[in-house]
Amino acid sequence: MATVDLTEQAFAETVQDNDIVLVDFWASWCGPCRMFAPTYEAASRRHEDVVFAKVDTEAEQRLSAAAGISSIPTLMAFREGVLVFSQPGALPAAGLEQVITAVKDLDMTEVHAELARQQAGQKAAQRP
Repeated sequence: MATVDLTEQAFAETVQDNDIVLVDFWASWCGPCRMFAPTYEAASRRHEDVVFAKVDTEAEQRLSAAAGISSIPTLMAFREGVLVFSQPGALPAAGLEQVITAVKDLDMTEVHAELARQQAGQKAAQRP
């Protein structure tokens, strides 16, 4: 599967409607972004069960700001709509494969349980 370009309008739907979504935040003027692009594209062909998306930070400035992007490239991984990985910097092919494997191997029952515990703790902390 080839990479897909994400816009602000399609971001939430893409993340929510797919089991695993990797998002590469990049810009055309960014040398490390251009070096990472072939690695990312090659991984997209090897892992057809994963959505490989790209966000052009120049064209999608509001989305980039909302995602807290301060350095590019930044790779984010979502599983079942949950952000499970975020790291700036271009990864080598082996590093990208490790991330993909780790995301696929996550115990999402435990991830969702931890999120519920965190949200309950935040609600309790907000009570007077």
